[in-house]
Amino acid sequence: MGGGKGTRLYPLTAERSKPAVPFGGKYRLVDIPLSNSIAADFKKIYVLTQFNSASLHLHIGNTYIFDSFTNGFVEILAAEQTFTHSGWYEGTADAVRKNLVHFRTQKPKHYMILSGDQLYRMDLRDFYERHVASGADASVAVLPVDREAATGFGILTVDENLRIGQFTEKPPMEVDISGLKIPEAARDELPNYKPGRDYLASMGIYVFNAEALERALDNSYTDFGKEVIPMMIDQMHVNAYMFDGFWEDIGTIDSFYHTSLALAEIYPEFNLFDENMPIYTHRRDLPPGKFNSATLSQSIASDGCIITGSTINRSIIGIRTIIDEGTELDGVVCMGADYYEEPGPARTEDGKAVPKIGIGKNCRIRGAIIDKNARIGNDCTIGWDGIPPEGDYERYFVRDGVIVVPKNAVIPNGTVI
Repeated sequence: MGGGKGTRLYPLTAERSKPAVPFGGKYRLVDIPLSNSIAADFKKIYVLTQFNSASLHLHIGNTYIFDSFTNGFVEILAAEQTFTHSGWYEGTADAVRKNLVHFRTQKPKHYMILSGDQLYRMDLRDFYERHVASGADASVAVLPVDREAATGFGILTVDENLRIGQFTEKPPMEVDISGLKIPEAARDELPNYKPGRDYLASMGIYVFNAEALERALDNSYTDFGKEVIPMMIDQMHVNAYMFDGFWEDIGTIDSFYHTSLALAEIYPEFNLFDENMPIYTHRRDLPPGKFNSATLSQSIASDGCIITGSTINRSIIGIRTIIDEGTELDGVVCMGADYYEEPGPARTEDGKAVPKIGIGKNCRIRGAIIDKNARIGNDCTIGWDGIPPEGDYERYFVRDGVIVVPKNAVIPNGTVI
């Protein structure tokens, strides 16, 4: 599922859908659920989206190409007008309902629904097999959360057989949900349980029997979490799948920024270097990164970057990023560039001189996300002496205490932010 506007990730979603947002130096967010699916040998995949989907189409079309022996596909289904409906997707359940006509051509026995903006590694094959063994009509992946985090999730209870009994969607802090706490006797048996994480939350990851899903969508409900899942719990057999692993919702600037930087920790919770469950992405055949005397610590440098005489700490350096001499980065997520520029001065279409794509000489940048193809001139200071108030500025944005330099932005020489 990747159909939302992605307003919480704006301005990273100003020109692209949420699943197409660059992540981890060389990946896109959509690579996470797709890689989990491929690792489980689930290769009949539809991606449902409707906003700014051009770059997502391009990425998926260039990346997920299975050979003729695989009998698999990754296909985008954007919102479309037909003789039976003419509107946009009105929610997650509505998006699935409007595409059942396409899904039925595969004659499925089960459906698995994944989110397009979460970072996790899950054994989806184990999830599926446990669902089948349970005899349930549907299964919901769950993990423990604390009371504050519970406001953003569906909170549920389970019995000794993991059958879900109660379900409350995103309970606000002022509502008493102490009756939904995990029983003390059961806490020690739960994977991922830590003191204070006293509530079981739905991860928005589901497995459905095909016939049960068709029945559950034979109505006007538009959202799985708010409507379909609670209805199924009342009328059908719905089980919980206890997830044991790392999971993070990266649907906000704050979570995106901090989760990105955490990839570069010495022992990251989400390890990109796992050979058993790799994260797949577009093969670009770029040259290796080039370092002309640089100091890097707890950072990731991607293919094709060129770094000269710079100091980089706790940062993610994306593909084709060029950083000139004398520059310091601390806590910066650079998404890189889509292309290399020709040698010589760079100019806009109207002939005005602009900085080259990348980061110029003698810059100091801290606490920032620099989107693709941004041009940061020489002697710029961004976030080094503090973060501006939240808001939209002429050449940048501040969201959740993070400076965001948008895609294709131009930051002139000597700018101080």
